[in-house]
Amino acid sequence: MNDVFHQTAARLRFLARFGAVVEHAPWVAEAVWEANPGVAVDADAQDLTEAFGRVIRSADPNRQLELLCAHPDLACGLAAPGELTEDSKNEQQSAGLDQCTPEEFLQFQELNLAYKARFGFPFIIAVRGLGRREILKNFRRRIERPPDQEFTTAIENVTRIVGFRIEKILDDNA
Repeated sequence: MNDVFHQTAARLRFLARFGAVVEHAPWVAEAVWEANPGVAVDADAQDLTEAFGRVIRSADPNRQLELLCAHPDLACGLAAPGELTEDSKNEQQSAGLDQCTPEEFLQFQELNLAYKARFGFPFIIAVRGLGRREILKNFRRRIERPPDQEFTTAIENVTRIVGFRIEKILDDNA
C-alpha cells in the first residue's frame, strides 16, 4: 500500500513538473511516465528529452498531427490574449518576435497562412538562439519541402523545444 502511494505521489509530481512541456499535450508526459515509471528521480535533461522524443515519434500519425496543430503560429507579438502559453510567449520574445517591423509582420503572416495551407499545421521551429531574420530564412526554405520531410522536421523541432523546456525546468529547480 505504501509503495502504491509513493508511486502515485511521484507520478503526480512528475506530471505537475513536466506535463506542460509539450504544447497542449499532457498525454505525452503521461506516456513518458507509463513507459518509464520513476523517470524523473535520476533523469537528466537529455534522458528526459529522449524519453519525450520517443513517445512523440512513436505516436500514431494522427496524434502527431494533432500535437503539431496545437502549436501556435509565430505571432510577431500580436497573439490574442491567452493564445500563447507562457513558454511560447517567452520563447517568441527571446527571438525578438515581439519586435517585428511592419514588413516582417506581413512576411510572417503571409508565410503562416501559406505554410498551414500547404502542410495542414503551423510552422514549428525551436527559436532558441535564433533571430527574426534566421527564422524567416528557415520559414522560406522549409515551405518548399515535400510534406513528409516537413512533417518529420516539425516533429524534430517539437522535440528540441521540449528539450529546451525540460532544461529550463531542471535549471530552475537546481
